[in-house]
Amino acid sequence: MGKRIVIALGGNALGNNLPEQMIAVKQTSKAIVDLIEEGHEVVISHGNGPQVGMIQKAMASLNAVDPKQYPIPLSVCGAMSQGYIGYDLQNALREELLDRGIHKPVSTLITQVVVDPEDPAFKKPTKPIGSFMTEEAAKKLAAEKGYTVMEDAGRGWRRVVASPRPQHIVEIETIRTLVDAGQVVVAAGGGGIPVMETEGNHLKGVPAVIDKDFCSARLAESVDADCLIILTAVEKVAINFGKPNQEWLDELTPERARQLISEGHFAPGSMLPKVQAALQFAESKPERYALITLLEKAKDGIAGKTGTIIR
Repeated sequence: MGKRIVIALGGNALGNNLPEQMIAVKQTSKAIVDLIEEGHEVVISHGNGPQVGMIQKAMASLNAVDPKQYPIPLSVCGAMSQGYIGYDLQNALREELLDRGIHKPVSTLITQVVVDPEDPAFKKPTKPIGSFMTEEAAKKLAAEKGYTVMEDAGRGWRRVVASPRPQHIVEIETIRTLVDAGQVVVAAGGGGIPVMETEGNHLKGVPAVIDKDFCSARLAESVDADCLIILTAVEKVAINFGKPNQEWLDELTPERARQLISEGHFAPGSMLPKVQAALQFAESKPERYALITLLEKAKDGIAGKTGTIIR
């Protein structure tokens, strides 16, 4: 019997620039349509790191050349990235579906995600964005615009923004309606556009970046998915990764996952948020489970042949 699946695509599924993306989405679509062909309902989310960075740099360069051009907020850059990534994805999926004789609509939804203004992440921004700068240029930018800046791994200085947890997805009713109607939906790209609820009914864009794995877990809960697939650069989760005593993990209980997290086995900004998001979804309702694996192994992972399952 088919499952309702949310697939969180990693950066390797999209490439680092427009030409790479156009090639990557063709292979990505084949793996996704393999699941659709087996009768599963699919909702797709994705990262947008390189893409939103490219847009942000382009808009900043335009403003530098022509000061009359108003600087584009990070939230708008996120919306632009959702649109053009979704454009490539939905076209590649449509083509692959039709090539296999499957007539199923595919749509992309520009998605806003509400965050809590009291989230502690706003007091300690950690997510680097934009171009590298000298220390002098970074501190000048911080003084002029009130940005938080910091040195990034010996490569230069960058602006950093908060990474708050997602509270709820604004367009979730539309997403549910499309999925219930049998459509393939691309939503919550890049973790969603972070917004805050202000007085009245206004939603205000926030200069922040929501982790796409946590947002994908929230999306999967909200559409009542059976399974969350988090795709990454390795076939399985490992402990002691890259060391002689490295151990691949086929399955994790929530208790074991929490133990390994507390012991520091997973790298922050890499595997840690994936395991945390998988754990969040697996515990959200009985019978739900999460799978972490490679894109090309997703079909085998659903069949229980590979990947790391958290349940």
